[in-house]
Amino acid sequence: MNNQKKIGFIGLGIMGAPMASHLVNAGYELFINTRSKVPEILANSKAVQCPSPQSVAEQADIIFIMVPDTPDVEKVLFSDKGVASGLSKGKVIVDMSSISPISTKEFAKKINGLGCDYLDAPVSGGEVGAKNATLSIMVGGDEKIFESIKPILELMGKNINLVGKNGDGQTAKVANQIIVALNIEAVAEALLFASKAGADPAKVRLALMGGFASSKILEVHGERMVKRTFDPGFRIELHQKDLNLALNSARALGVSLPNTATAQELFNSCAAHGGKAWDHSAMVKALEKLANFEMGQESKT
Repeated sequence: MNNQKKIGFIGLGIMGAPMASHLVNAGYELFINTRSKVPEILANSKAVQCPSPQSVAEQADIIFIMVPDTPDVEKVLFSDKGVASGLSKGKVIVDMSSISPISTKEFAKKINGLGCDYLDAPVSGGEVGAKNATLSIMVGGDEKIFESIKPILELMGKNINLVGKNGDGQTAKVANQIIVALNIEAVAEALLFASKAGADPAKVRLALMGGFASSKILEVHGERMVKRTFDPGFRIELHQKDLNLALNSARALGVSLPNTATAQELFNSCAAHGGKAWDHSAMVKALEKLANFEMGQESKT
């Protein structure tokens, strides 16, 4: 397959590496940059390694960014040898990181001022979704630009939606992370309760999977809780970052998010016990500390 558009991809971590590999495998000429060692999946591919984000922007027509947080995106875009310094008119930036909606709007204005287009396109689906190209992608930006980029996004995801203008994609992602956190908390409470009451949490989970309480979180993260498999996945420190975005934005909007705040405090407890790098399903450990009972141990009640 010979594709005319040259693509850049900056940020080759747990998510970015498999996402970028799908583009190489589809036949795109890919220019890559990452702050750490280039993963083997791309080091052994036809992707061209670039020394800086500026170099990527100089050579690519469409530049994808997939880095952890708002300051990281700002650095990639606007620091010395950043993307902005390598842009020429008509190029497109697609930020797939999960960052502040407010900052996203500011970044978009700056990029637009250089005669280029900007889409915020955060994703949901984790490492599994990135590897299987089944990510949900929430996009904010101009509809015409979205339609032109959508065939490339379809190489990385399945559920792809234009939510609205710049920043709206990030707002949708923040909403997603609120729902995920509260569902993890609900599943953790339920299975811990069942275990402390003397029931087998694995069997309770299977029973609940057939009813109205069934969910993707119960299916995937409930199993992690029962089996005690807390390797990420999606790290607690990243979900903390996302809930900070939710709580800070809510404060600015005058909206109360009491249960989101509680979920964040449980993540904070995990982090205080050395769990920043645990999978976010390990929130159950904070609840176990409060109960002085670990799921699966024999209850004395």
